Amino acid sequence: MTSSCVTRDGTKWIPEYLTSIDQLMCIGCGRCFKVCSREVMHPHGIDDAGEILGVCNGEEDDFDGELNRVIMVVDFPGRCIGCGACARVCPKNCQTHIASGTIAE
Repeated sequence: MTSSCVTRDGTKWIPEYLTSIDQLMCIGCGRCFKVCSREVMHPHGIDDAGEILGVCNGEEDDFDGELNRVIMVVDFPGRCIGCGACARVCPKNCQTHIASGTIAE
């Protein structure tokens, strides 16, 4: 059973919750992070081997020279309200969303 909601004008709407971001496709632009009001994902640094080094705090942290690039990581999926703002701004379409009711709630 899929849970649906209703918008102010009565239109049915089904929330789609962010569950993951493809690390290989993500370019770390931060657009999704900037539009998310719930702090569901954060920028993380990764090294040459693809290992996650940790959260990038916005300063020029190079993780002792190990930083290869920055990607977005879903670190608080339970905070997602399913609004879809992150998906609308992602230039690489690298996010996976699951409709309400198709995941254990």
